[in-house]
Amino acid sequence: MTRVPIRVRVAAAFAVAMALVLLGTGVFLYGRLGHDLAGALDQDLRLRAQDLSALVREPGRTLAATAQGRLVERGESFAQLVDGDGRVLDATPPIGAHALIDAAQWQAAARTARFFDVPGVPGLDEPARLLATPLAPDGRRLVLVVGATRENRAEALRSLRTELLVAGPVALVLATALGFALAGTGLRAVETMRRRAAEISADRPGRRLPVPATGDELERLGATLNAMLARLEAALERERGFVADAGHELRTPLALLRAELDFALHHAEDDAELRAALREASQETDRLVQLASDLLLLAGTQDGWLALRLDDVAARELLESARTRFAWRAEQDGRALAVLAPGGLVLRGDRLRLEQALGNLVDNALRHGDDRIVIEARAADDRVELHVRDDGPGLAAEFVPRAFQRFTRADPSHAGEGAGLGLAIVDAIARAHGGVARAAGADVWLELPAGDRSAVAARL
Repeated sequence: MTRVPIRVRVAAAFAVAMALVLLGTGVFLYGRLGHDLAGALDQDLRLRAQDLSALVREPGRTLAATAQGRLVERGESFAQLVDGDGRVLDATPPIGAHALIDAAQWQAAARTARFFDVPGVPGLDEPARLLATPLAPDGRRLVLVVGATRENRAEALRSLRTELLVAGPVALVLATALGFALAGTGLRAVETMRRRAAEISADRPGRRLPVPATGDELERLGATLNAMLARLEAALERERGFVADAGHELRTPLALLRAELDFALHHAEDDAELRAALREASQETDRLVQLASDLLLLAGTQDGWLALRLDDVAARELLESARTRFAWRAEQDGRALAVLAPGGLVLRGDRLRLEQALGNLVDNALRHGDDRIVIEARAADDRVELHVRDDGPGLAAEFVPRAFQRFTRADPSHAGEGAGLGLAIVDAIARAHGGVARAAGADVWLELPAGDRSAVAARL
C-alpha cells in the first residue's frame, strides 16, 4: 500500500482546516449582515412611522400626498391608516383599500407598536416588513401601518452569498497552495537530515546531522539526534575497546595453554613431565574461566545495570565470610587478616555480589600489600562503607583516577599477575547497588546504601 507523502497530508489537513475556517467565517458574516440589515429596516420603519404620524395629524394631509416625498419610496415602502373596523381610511398607492393587518393584529397594535412580517402586499408581490403604530387623532383609535419590502435585504444577502461562493474556493485554493509550499519548506530540512542519516555508519564515525538554525522543534530534533549519535558512537567505541582488550588478555593464557598441551603431547619424556605440563595447563584453564566470567560480568554492566537479589545483610557477617574465604592464603603467606565491624550495622545489597567485590579487594591486598590486612565496616549517615586496607605502599596518587577502569594496572610490567579487571568489577558491583567505589593509597572501599536493622534482627 502506497502511503501519501507527509507533505501532501499536511497540505490536505491545512486545506480542511482552512475550509472549516472559511465556512465558519462565511456563515458568521452572512448571519451578521442579515441581522444588521433587519435592524436597519426596523429602525427605518420606526423613523418613518414617527414622521408619518405627525403628518397625518395635520389637517388636510393624506398618506397619498406623501407618496412622492422622501417618506415613501415608490415600489419599496408604503403606509396605510386603518380604523377599528378594519376600514382603510388612507393609504399610499398601489396597496389600495385592502387592510394589511387583520383584526387580531389591529388589537395588538392598538395597545403598543408591533412588527409583522407578511409574504406580500397588494401591488407589491414581495415579502414585506410592517410596523403598526397606534394613533388617536381627535379621540379616535386608529393604527398607522408603515411597511417596506425586504427585497433590498434579500438582494444584499444574495450578493454576499455569491461573493462568498466565488471568493471562498479561490481563497481555499490559494491557502492550500501556500500550505503545500510551507510544508515543503519545513520538510526540506527533515529530508536533508534523512539523507545525511543514510550516509552515517559505524565505518564513518564523527559524522553528524545538519541542524537548521530555526530555533524551533526541527532544530531541537536535530540536536537531540546528534546527541544520540554521539552516545551511540561512544558506546560503540567502548565496545570496540572492550573487545580489543578482551582479545589481548585472552591471547596470553590461550598461548600458554596451547604451549603446555603441545609440550605434553610431543616433548614430555616421562609421567612427571606430563603431569607438570597438564598441571600448568589446568592453571591456565582456571585463569581463562575466571577471565571469561569477569568479562561476562563487565559486559552486562556497561550502563551500571546488574541483576541483583537485594536483601538486608549484616555487615559483620559479610566481612567474616570474606575472612574465612581467604584465611588459608593469609596464613600460608604469614599475613594477619583482621575484621572490624560494629554490631547492628546493616547494608542493603546482594550478598553474593558483595562477597565477590570484597574478595577481589582482599585478593589484591594479599598479592600487592604487606603485613596486616584489615577488613572494616563503618557507618556514614545513610550509607555503609566497606574498607579493605593493608600496610603496603598502596595505589599511586596519579593512578587512582584510572584504578577502576577495565584492563588497567598500576604496574604494566607485571601484566601476567592479572587482567586488570578486579577493581573494575568492584566498581561495577558498587554502582549496581547505587553506591560507589573509592581508593586512597592502600585503602580501597565501597560506599553502599544502609539496610534495615530490624529485618536482620528478625531473622536471628
